[in-house]
Amino acid sequence: MIIRKIRKEDNAKVKEIIQDSLKSLGLAIPGTAYFDPQLNDLHQYYNNLKHANYWVVEMEGEVVGGIGIAPLNEHDKVCELQKLYLSTKTQGLGFGKMLMETALSFASKHYAQCYLETMHQLKTACMLYKKFGFTLLHEPLSGSEHSTMNAWYLKDLN
Repeated sequence: MIIRKIRKEDNAKVKEIIQDSLKSLGLAIPGTAYFDPQLNDLHQYYNNLKHANYWVVEMEGEVVGGIGIAPLNEHDKVCELQKLYLSTKTQGLGFGKMLMETALSFASKHYAQCYLETMHQLKTACMLYKKFGFTLLHEPLSGSEHSTMNAWYLKDLN
């Protein structure tokens, strides 16, 4: 198992993992990451942002998941944890925890807080976020792109 920065050749596989995951949960709908225009080239999207990155986890030479950090509100030093997805065959192996550690370590070097959006029905993800010290908010922070999400979390990084 290797965690590394996304490469251009990883774009199609990461898009497939994200869209397959959302489809399996009945979330291939507007207002979710399923329709994000940057899914076609996550490598370029994250490389063009300041203090942003996307990491993939590779198992036996195959990309099986990923996670991103991007600025949400640079004035307030808030980033957003984005697109944490794993292929079904790797869920439960601790890869989500390792990706979270990688992303939050990076985020803590550039930001004071980390925000994320998800759905209450994604219980495993919500448990992971709480385990990492994220606090559930009553409403989204401004600047959100995913109108369908109904669970918003924030974590102090320092």
